[in-house]
Amino acid sequence: MNASVWIVNLAVLVTVLHADLGTKKIAWMRILRPVLLAAGVVPMFAKNIATSGNGLTLEIAGAAAGLLLGLIAAVLLKVRYDGDRKAAFSTGGGWYAALWVAVIGARLLFAYGSVHFFPAQLGHWMFTHQVTADALTDALVFLAVGMLVARTSVLLAKGRRATRAHLTDAAPSSAGQLRPVA
Repeated sequence: MNASVWIVNLAVLVTVLHADLGTKKIAWMRILRPVLLAAGVVPMFAKNIATSGNGLTLEIAGAAAGLLLGLIAAVLLKVRYDGDRKAAFSTGGGWYAALWVAVIGARLLFAYGSVHFFPAQLGHWMFTHQVTADALTDALVFLAVGMLVARTSVLLAKGRRATRAHLTDAAPSSAGQLRPVA
């Protein structure tokens, strides 16, 4: 397994955990950083995207799995609006970190195993199902990108929803009084 696989996977892990562990303000740079990382990773690794057959099916499955895992990760981020600081904040804890570590660890283990533990079996499976190495790589890349995109989209939506709810609750009522915040 070449070093770039380790670098990219660890860069994604460090970026996401740095952005999300603890209580963090939902700001544009926090939303943009993982998207920029994903935009840099895709062209570097996804060279010959499959347009048909089992390779395309595998790539779609990788993207779908990534989106699902990203949605699960986003559920683990709690979001609230802080009226004193006038911003939405999210809190990511141990389960959130464990999910990201498990997914990236599994991808690294698969990449390592494909070279050291089961190269013949993987090669046979790829030959039998007419899946290229590029399609397999793309599926893993799309899994990572799908996870980042889903997490980022839901985080943005949760932040906007918390802000909107706070502003609605804090708006003056018809009697000119402030409504209590739930």
